[in-house]
Amino acid sequence: MSVSSAASGAVPCRFANYFAVCGIDTETGLEPDELSALYQWLEADRQGRDQYTAATGENSEQSPLKRKFKSKVLAHYPKNIEWNPFDQDAVNMLCMPKGLSFLTQADPRDPQFHSFIITREDGSRTYGFVHTFYEEVTSPQICSAMQTLHEMHNAEHVSTNHHSSSSSSSSSIDSLTSSLDEADSPPFSSILPSSRAAGGYDSSRDTLYVSKALCLVTTMPFMYACRNFLSQLHRAVTAATAPPLPLESYIHNILYEVPLPAPGRTLKFHGVYEPIVCQRPGLEELPLADFPLSEAFSLLGVENLVQVFTCNLLEMQILLCSRDYQRLMTVAEGITTLLFPFQWQHVYVPILPASLLHFLDAPVPYLMGLQSKECTDRSTLELPQEANLCFVDIDNHYIELPEDLPQFPNKTELIQELSEVLLSFGISANIGATPKRTRTCSPRKPSTFNRECKTVTLQQLEDDGRNGNLAGEELTMLELLQGNATLERLHALTERTGVTVARVDALRASVKAQGIDRQRAAEEDELRNAKLNVQLREVFASRFTTMFADYEGFVIQSAPDLESWLTNREQMHNFDKASFLSDQPEPYLPFLSHFIETQMFATFIDNKIMSQWEEKEPLLRVFDARINKARLYNVRAPSLRSSNYQRCSILRESAQAIEQRLMKIDHIAIHPHLLDMKFGQGKYEQGFFPKLQADVLNTGLINSKWFHRTASAQRRKDHNTHQTEHLNADNDLKEKYMQEARSLGKNLRLAKLADLSPAVIAQTNWKFVEGLLKECRMKTKRMLVEKMGREAVELGHGEANITGLEENTLIASLCDLLERIWSHGLQVKQGKSALWSLLLHYQAREEKLEEQHTESSLSRVPERKKPDCSISMPSLCVSLLQDMSHIQSMSEIKTDVGRARAWVRLSLEKKLLSQHLKQLLSRQALTKKLYKRYAFLRCEEEKEQFLFYLLSLNAVDYFCFTSVFTTIMIPYRVVIIPIKKLSNAITTSNPWVCVSGELGDSGIMQIPKNSLDMTFDTQNLGKLTTAQLGHDNAGLLAKWLVDCVMVRNEITGHTYRFPCGRWLGKGVDDGSLERVLIGELVVPSRDEDGGRGCRTPPLQQSSSQTTSMTSMSGREYKPTSAQIQEGIGDAVSNIVKHFQKPEKERGSLTVLLCGENSLVATLEQFFHHGFKSARLFQRTVFVWDFVEKAVAFLQSADQMVDMGLICQSFCHYIMAINSTPRNIGKDGKFQLLVCLGARDRLLPQWLPLLVGCPVILQMYEDTALLRDHTTVSALIGILQTLHNFPIKLESSLIKGIDL
Repeated sequence: MSVSSAASGAVPCRFANYFAVCGIDTETGLEPDELSALYQWLEADRQGRDQYTAATGENSEQSPLKRKFKSKVLAHYPKNIEWNPFDQDAVNMLCMPKGLSFLTQADPRDPQFHSFIITREDGSRTYGFVHTFYEEVTSPQICSAMQTLHEMHNAEHVSTNHHSSSSSSSSSIDSLTSSLDEADSPPFSSILPSSRAAGGYDSSRDTLYVSKALCLVTTMPFMYACRNFLSQLHRAVTAATAPPLPLESYIHNILYEVPLPAPGRTLKFHGVYEPIVCQRPGLEELPLADFPLSEAFSLLGVENLVQVFTCNLLEMQILLCSRDYQRLMTVAEGITTLLFPFQWQHVYVPILPASLLHFLDAPVPYLMGLQSKECTDRSTLELPQEANLCFVDIDNHYIELPEDLPQFPNKTELIQELSEVLLSFGISANIGATPKRTRTCSPRKPSTFNRECKTVTLQQLEDDGRNGNLAGEELTMLELLQGNATLERLHALTERTGVTVARVDALRASVKAQGIDRQRAAEEDELRNAKLNVQLREVFASRFTTMFADYEGFVIQSAPDLESWLTNREQMHNFDKASFLSDQPEPYLPFLSHFIETQMFATFIDNKIMSQWEEKEPLLRVFDARINKARLYNVRAPSLRSSNYQRCSILRESAQAIEQRLMKIDHIAIHPHLLDMKFGQGKYEQGFFPKLQADVLNTGLINSKWFHRTASAQRRKDHNTHQTEHLNADNDLKEKYMQEARSLGKNLRLAKLADLSPAVIAQTNWKFVEGLLKECRMKTKRMLVEKMGREAVELGHGEANITGLEENTLIASLCDLLERIWSHGLQVKQGKSALWSLLLHYQAREEKLEEQHTESSLSRVPERKKPDCSISMPSLCVSLLQDMSHIQSMSEIKTDVGRARAWVRLSLEKKLLSQHLKQLLSRQALTKKLYKRYAFLRCEEEKEQFLFYLLSLNAVDYFCFTSVFTTIMIPYRVVIIPIKKLSNAITTSNPWVCVSGELGDSGIMQIPKNSLDMTFDTQNLGKLTTAQLGHDNAGLLAKWLVDCVMVRNEITGHTYRFPCGRWLGKGVDDGSLERVLIGELVVPSRDEDGGRGCRTPPLQQSSSQTTSMTSMSGREYKPTSAQIQEGIGDAVSNIVKHFQKPEKERGSLTVLLCGENSLVATLEQFFHHGFKSARLFQRTVFVWDFVEKAVAFLQSADQMVDMGLICQSFCHYIMAINSTPRNIGKDGKFQLLVCLGARDRLLPQWLPLLVGCPVILQMYEDTALLRDHTTVSALIGILQTLHNFPIKLESSLIKGIDL
């Protein structure tokens, strides 16, 4: 208890939490790496090989010096901290990710530094800083074991010398494993003798060295300070003379006596030889980030880093590759640091140990770093998931981006500003930048490049005086003096007697001066990096401040208290996304529409909502303060929708704050001092890190005489701190609950990765399965809620209409989810898309079965044949393979990922996604062959729930395929359905048809003689709007009574019905030879649903629209005057609503003008009310007859003079319509008149002309609406509301009109 209490007593203010030493345990000897062996066992089990042989971990083809041996945590101090328990397995695995490394005296043994991160289950992070060096092996047992292994290897190598190497595995991870096996091979092995080049070892002539790691574990990333301290500790071990104090004094000092610097303050503490300075940003500044961003920009280049940063913001899977562990950490920390005010919410493993490569199977967003060998070719790396992967080869400056990655707003201007900041510090913006590479390109071979870099680097080190380099003769003499104890004593004697040895003293003075210069240069370098870091981060922070300056106005705070908000979190809408996007500049929308769907943005909004009940989260507090400050100096409203780039205005101030803080030391920690150690302990032996005294380093401050001086003050401070901790405990728990309830992949934390038993692996993958199922439920629910419209609003789910941009984003997110589900547990992949890979396997299997069986494929749903009693559109065959063939025939799509997404969009539009996937997964033998046992697709219950969630999407209509692939050729089928009882089924004339849609028209196409059915190919027409049907009136049976025209898209299956119900022919009906028909999408009946299991409900209509208006002839149904007026109001209102939507989301205006319950239909009802249309001499009178008689009256000389320009324009329009070469009939002419009047804003001016004409008395009854001046005045007022909108007419409506 004393240890624990002592350790935890200084928890709130301690600089370092733990000090650990990792290396070889001489008592247990050489042990194969169990984690690596377990991974090999799992892979052998998957491939059907002998697991025992694979699990031994002793590959006979590898030299013993290159094999993986188990390292251990030899010691760590203190034993434990209550709030941050020591994770021995994780620290050991990350200090030595590839286990122990053995070398001989012939190999370079330069010390290495790297850092790592342990992410706990609550999302908090612990940083580790590691200094690795090589120590001579003195254990005879270890040397003997290595000698024996080498002799066995030589014997086996000779016997298999002439055998060919085994072929690479088909596993998605095997190629990664092979790339790691030789990652640490000595780079100069080619110039060594043959025994050395082969990794040989002879205990009689070789000295064996093994790696050892010194590690500091901290809560904050003070990278420079920790690296400096560990480096000085290692120098003390390798120096010729013992350090001033035992090493325990320095380690005890940094663990217990060096506090964390207060916010906005600078701390100075002492290492073994030199003082160390670190600073901490203030509460209103950007949080601490000590990893050098300049190195990250230099390694990748500015443009590449911005692209990777964009992938990070959109929560894609990011895989970093490098030979150097510290480079992985630098780049990973760099891009996550730039996220302010947002935070990465998913798997974050900057250094992924070789034994944990199977975690790349995780079907969640991740940011992982993979150590790879120098000459690894990207084309040889087969990764489990590549559809949404950003691959970054740090060493070769190569990045591979996901398809359809939206650009970061103002990307070009951002790159320019970042380049200028880098140039101001003397760093070229082009370093690391290479020509843009696509997925089909492989990176250049790095071997020559790396050799050149090494040569240049070595030359620079030799020429750099700050590195303490001396001339050869002087260096030899100094090394001789420092390494010879006798000469050292002789020199000490000459000093005591007053005799000077000028040359030796000069050498020592030179070395001391160079040491001071080196320290000064290091301090300047640290200051320079700190200033550059903060300026680069301020540029990104300024961009987010500008982009989200008004975010608070769109936050929805509907819960009365925190408890109810947490309880109903998943059912609530916390951010008005549609309104927010509508306020953003057009160029920003592709990026922002994706970003506001991410987990990090959702967490940011959640923190904002929770801040009304508790203290603000630190990042949110800083961000809101910056927004408030910006509002004081700049009123943003005038530039709200502007996409102009705004540069960061506080670069100089932020750099000055860093410099001023480092120039002024606010606190100096207690100096290291002698501890109460037993006599004889702390013995120094050059080149060997001593066994530290655990009793001294575990007791902390209790036995220290310095402790009593500050005990009372420390207790008071600790009491206040603990009180604050307890007050915040509930908030922390609530935040954990909130994040874990919504985020996916949080269970993949390094604290639990170390336990890799099969049971733990199964449990982890089971959590992935649960997470994927939950994500599917949330996504489908969101898609339904956003699409259901008015019903969803009544249930309190937010806005009624979903914009096309949001819909496209949600569907892209669904495609990404399907790729991750199909990638989970996949062991045999063909191409970069896991979903398309399985589809190809299924297609090959079905084609093989079809060859064996001559009958039709079992996968196809048989066409239901109906009795041929009437002409109708034949059923469309529902086939997964047919949909695949449609996608494969699209030359516009070049990649497997694109084909998979197109297939998903097509299946979703056809309401067959769930059915197709169920059919795809019905071949269990194929699934077992391609997927591991723990894969999502092999969990039967979860798979059924997943398919059920997808089935619910059939309740809404999607046009996600038609609206995206606008340039493809699509086959259409046209069927003309006549009314047989009243006319001939087939006319003797030459009929033709022209189909129009939102994207264009097909042109006039002749219908084959004696046929009512035809198929044609044309470029995608989009949603169909009109169909023109006509004939040339030739032959004896020219008159044709047509019920409707049916048109079907043969790829999507969408069928449109174009009602007609009128005659085409001279001397019948209104004499029309051509009619413009308005289309309506046909809802499939249950019989035609093809087993989809869910039907689309009919389009919702208001109560005023439930009563159907009459056909254009106006003689089938007589609506009341109230119904007519209400219908006109609704028709005009629908047109107004049409123009209030974003331009890309408006749909077809033609349907609102000419369709059912449209403006033309309701106005015709108005004109038919009270109309005297009795037959006179067997001739029907039409409304157009009234219009023509009115024009004849108005064209008299007296009327033309009185009415002026309005009368002239009306007569001009009537004459132009009558003179058109088209035979559209009288009702068609009236329709055209209304459309042209609405377009040119003339309808309200024409109505008084018709009302004032004496012809109205002859053709209308007294009760007619047209003779009611009050009603006409109200109608004019309603029609005038259309003057505010630019009405554009389809070419099919106004073809042949010359005005």
